[in-house]
Amino acid sequence: MTSWNRNIYRSFIIISFIGIVVLVLFGISQVLSYLNTGADRTSMLHLAVSKEQVYLPKLEWKDTINPGRPIEKQTLLDIEHDYLNAWYIRNAAYQTNKKEGIEDYYTKSARQNLLKSIGSNKKKDISIHGTTIHHNIALDFYSADGQLAVLSDTNVKEYQRVYKGDEVLLEAELRSDYQVMLMLEDGFWRIRHIVKEEPRPLDTILQNKTLARVIEGKIVIENQEYQIKGINYYPQKTPWNMFGDDFDIDVIAKDFDIINDSGLNTIRIFVPYEGFGKAKVETEKLDKLRQVLDKAKDKKLKVIVTLFDFYGNYSVLDWTLTHRHSEQIVTALADHEAILAWDIKNEPNLDFESRGKENVVAWLKEMISQIRQFDPNHLVTIGWSDVESASLLKEEIDIVSFHYYRDINNFIEAYNQLNTQINKPMVLQEFGLPSSRGFWSPFGPSEKGQAEYHKQFQEIIKQENIHFLSWTLYDFEEVPSAVVGKLPWRKHKQKHFGFIDHNGNKKPAFEFIAN
Repeated sequence: MTSWNRNIYRSFIIISFIGIVVLVLFGISQVLSYLNTGADRTSMLHLAVSKEQVYLPKLEWKDTINPGRPIEKQTLLDIEHDYLNAWYIRNAAYQTNKKEGIEDYYTKSARQNLLKSIGSNKKKDISIHGTTIHHNIALDFYSADGQLAVLSDTNVKEYQRVYKGDEVLLEAELRSDYQVMLMLEDGFWRIRHIVKEEPRPLDTILQNKTLARVIEGKIVIENQEYQIKGINYYPQKTPWNMFGDDFDIDVIAKDFDIINDSGLNTIRIFVPYEGFGKAKVETEKLDKLRQVLDKAKDKKLKVIVTLFDFYGNYSVLDWTLTHRHSEQIVTALADHEAILAWDIKNEPNLDFESRGKENVVAWLKEMISQIRQFDPNHLVTIGWSDVESASLLKEEIDIVSFHYYRDINNFIEAYNQLNTQINKPMVLQEFGLPSSRGFWSPFGPSEKGQAEYHKQFQEIIKQENIHFLSWTLYDFEEVPSAVVGKLPWRKHKQKHFGFIDHNGNKKPAFEFIAN
């Protein structure tokens, strides 16, 4: 028994020794890991992502010539990186009323006023949701010892929304000028002084649409009135993943022939925000989009391109990422003759409840402004999910687009009511009825009922001379849960809106795809 107890005691000592060694080694590894970060402030702050991922306002160097010591290219990049990081930390601090990160990007003297403002706002339950959108920087001075830099940041485009609790007190867009002094401390450029001059009203953006215009409530292309007769389009085998690995331009070309031969002249397609790379648009995806537009031009079809499909953040701190997404796509295609309009977002009003109406509308308004800067040649619209929301931002857009999936017998009344509020072209951008009768929908409409629906709707469209795009060319085998959720009866319904069935056969409704 004594021998057995001795063995237990020895085992306990050995296990304890091993545990202590493991803890010591772990502690040493953590210290070495910290020291090897090179004072990586992103890691120390536990920020989820680096500045390149969360904050990308447009920045242009206007002048980098220093009369004294020449400034190195890497130094300019370091100043730019840390300067924008400082702006992001400042905006985040004012939004959350927390001081995390301020010490890493502002010197002691500079952060005093910042911390004082945050403390005051917190006591008053005030929060400021803001971002900068465009910076124009000139180097005014760079010291001989390389420790001090003075910048002029002029015509900075800013957006701010001020809250007291959950109530919006103020919303403003400004142009401001700043004088900034930065000091090099611990290998990083910190703001020592930042002085803001009197803000100016936002400049008016000149527009000069050359490929499509709206004149006296009519869409005009090459001096001819253009009537939209169209359809929302996905390839049958790759719905909601049109630009993925199975992209096939030959299949798309054949579909365009079907659309053109049916008497339609316009299609609406969708650019998934994450699928295209978000702020860093994938070159391959952009090339595929260009191929689609080129083929549409060959087939004499105009295209409405819906940006930001499956996007739903709208946070002010996320704005600059979406600006870079739209900039890369829109500037690359600003001169493309196949494009009729940019559709900012599909059914954004469905996000009002979860994201806040004021957040969604503010993002849409700013995105309209961005796209007009990137592309003055094409029209701009928003794909609202219902008639009630369609008049929102009507002054900022060129075409008022809305969707209608309600009782067809109530359409004329709803359309006429909207028409009294709008003096611009109105587009029935989505409508349709699924031939979904089956196990999951035993009392749903049949293919015959679907055909009767489209026949009746086309009579209304012709009578009222309405621009239209129906939903959709094909029935689909699979519908992602992200589109309509996981409930099988909802997926079943979404699969059967097409004019052409799973086997490629034209359904009875195809006879009424156009008027």
